[in-house]
Amino acid sequence: MTQNNSASIGRLIRDARMQRGLSPEQVAQALELDPSDLRAIETGARELDLDHITRIASTLQDPSLAPSVRTMHLRIKGPTKLRGSIDVRSSKNAAVALLCASLLNRGRTVLEGVARIEEVNRILEVLESIGVKVTWSPDKSELELIRPDVLDLASMDIEAARRTRSVIMFLGPLLHLLPEFRLPYAGGCNLGTRTVTPHLQALQPFGLDVEATEGYYQAHVREPKDGERHITLTERGDTVTENVLMAAALYPGTTVIRNASPNYMVQDVCFFLQSLGVTIEGIGSTTLHVTGLEEIATDVRVAPSEDPIEAMSLITAAVVTKSEVTIRRAPIEFLEIELAIIADMGLKFDLSEEYRAVNGNTRLVDITVYPSELHAAADKIHPMPFPGLNIDNLPFFAVIAAEAEGRTLIHDWVYENRAIHLLELNKLGANTQLLDPHRLVVNGPTRWRSQELICPPALRPAVCLLLASMAARGITVLRDVYVINRGYEDIANRLNKLGADIQVFFD
Repeated sequence: MTQNNSASIGRLIRDARMQRGLSPEQVAQALELDPSDLRAIETGARELDLDHITRIASTLQDPSLAPSVRTMHLRIKGPTKLRGSIDVRSSKNAAVALLCASLLNRGRTVLEGVARIEEVNRILEVLESIGVKVTWSPDKSELELIRPDVLDLASMDIEAARRTRSVIMFLGPLLHLLPEFRLPYAGGCNLGTRTVTPHLQALQPFGLDVEATEGYYQAHVREPKDGERHITLTERGDTVTENVLMAAALYPGTTVIRNASPNYMVQDVCFFLQSLGVTIEGIGSTTLHVTGLEEIATDVRVAPSEDPIEAMSLITAAVVTKSEVTIRRAPIEFLEIELAIIADMGLKFDLSEEYRAVNGNTRLVDITVYPSELHAAADKIHPMPFPGLNIDNLPFFAVIAAEAEGRTLIHDWVYENRAIHLLELNKLGANTQLLDPHRLVVNGPTRWRSQELICPPALRPAVCLLLASMAARGITVLRDVYVINRGYEDIANRLNKLGADIQVFFD
């Protein structure tokens, strides 16, 4: 067995163990192994023969582990009509931010309803590797995290850390815990150049100096100046705002953050920090006043809010299949611009009365989408920082525009590579033209046709292919869907419950 296969099998074993809420000690005991041997297996440092793989798979009750590494694909039969109701699940971006923020707390952190997706798995792998105790409840509805007094960064799972950009949000908590540390360069979706400079600039007032060298960020923490901090972000980014919030939470003075992102995942971090005793004023605005604490050691229970990006995905599924579907528990505050645009394009939908999410703050509605004849948008469609159209929702408008009569211009000014990935829709029959790395013209309507495709390395464009495939006549094969699993939990089965015909297979 090659080293790459050993590492891949190790990741599968670790994922299966964590999905079941089992500790390394529990699994090692069941297998009559030393916990250090199991850690070697999970990191790929120890090779396994077929008998060992089958035995471990049996122990974990996960047949997908045996007998070898397998890549997940989807087979979609269309066209299909969807019907019924579907709940929006909790936000990926909020979940990973709260997982990073849990490092601030010496007490017990319980997160309710965390999406069990690959992005979450990667952060959990990193947290567990540095000593955080991670436990899922038996029904997987709750996730408990307990931070040790001393984190073991030398044992960090580097491979898992490199597979997610979210690890950059360790900077804010760790600068209070260690005088120096290093983090691997972050990965995630391939969307082009994404600078971390705003993070490094914004965290300097807290004493953090970072040097990039040999694939790592080498961090040194000096004694910061006393007094009130005024930090103006040069970029109104979500993760940079979250990083500064986490840094400010353990600074006992006041921090004023200007040009802060008021987006949904930032608000979730604010609600979490408030539950820990941190004082935050201005939530939902671009100016935040944070009064931190000397120490945080609180047993806390919180729930990430519902995901507006998943909600938009499900709206798009209804649009492209010309179906009547009710999307329940949609966070309306973060979908109002998107709904206004598609209403102008002719989409018919109803909204229920508002109600509150489990967190007591996020406003939710049920959205019923009806089959509609669409026309092209009157103006270009482009993202803006919240409360504008969410950058992660922009790709879905390529699918919606492909259903509309006329020519629609989509301008993705943030990422230089993502619009290119949307050209894959042409293989399913769409008529899209790339004007430059940021601008895409979509001509509709479209007669979708089946095809065999490989998922692009970007989450939202990959999901766009899945959604369009449900409207395509024939059998579409979508290969290597790991990138979709990064952000969506059990999406094939959930769509099947609405009437889709999606089969999961492996090779």
